[in-house]
Amino acid sequence: MTSFRGNSTGKKPYPDDEVGLKEFILSSKGQIPQHIAFIMDGNGRWAHKRALPRIAGHRQGVKTVRRMVEAGPEIGVKVMTFYTFSAENWKRPHLEVSALMELLLHSINQELEDLKRNEVSLRVIGSLDALPQGPREALKRAIVETADNKRLILVLAINYSGRNDIVQAVNRIITSGVKSVDEESFEEYLDTAGLPHPDLLIRTSGEFRLSNFLLYEVAYSEIMVTDGFWPDFSLLDLYEAIAIYQNRERRFGRTSEQVSK
Repeated sequence: MTSFRGNSTGKKPYPDDEVGLKEFILSSKGQIPQHIAFIMDGNGRWAHKRALPRIAGHRQGVKTVRRMVEAGPEIGVKVMTFYTFSAENWKRPHLEVSALMELLLHSINQELEDLKRNEVSLRVIGSLDALPQGPREALKRAIVETADNKRLILVLAINYSGRNDIVQAVNRIITSGVKSVDEESFEEYLDTAGLPHPDLLIRTSGEFRLSNFLLYEVAYSEIMVTDGFWPDFSLLDLYEAIAIYQNRERRFGRTSEQVSK
């Protein structure tokens, strides 16, 4: 089990095995987060540590995504968002970017039938226009073919920038001729329109930053950071994050006394 930064390193008040911890969070009085967002960091470092090419770490990271998507609905999670490829990631070496696009295409084609069988609906935030035709068309097809699924919404942030999403939302408002918006109506112009805000944001590899991810949406998300790399992130880690989340007091500006009433 990976330790999450900022939490006690003493004896944990919950089981340290996967089955026991899953039962613990399901029987807890605390709520299961309805929307969990992931910043999947450390694939390249995971590979480097093992003297493997960076793409090997990304391939292993896909397997971690699959584990999370399979486990989420079983414990009551309704939405899972994965920071798959940022708008800034185009700055990486051309060979790595090309390999990532090929991996994206392969993963969508390989996983599509499982997504449909498991009632998972795929949604993408970010601009697909800059993607090569293969992965772009595969994603569009998968979105259409899974649109009616209700068990879990799987959101992939691809060519995504939180700042750009806000700017584009403002441009859409200007184009529409709307003179004034409030917070609720503004959200209708974001890529994440219609989705609940993340209750829990998990970042792997020990970095304490948002990296331009869901800047508007994570205003009140509980944030957890683990030193482990994304390919090593396990179901035990997921369940521990939820157990910690369930023990946090979410006040949204109120006092503890108000929340406890």
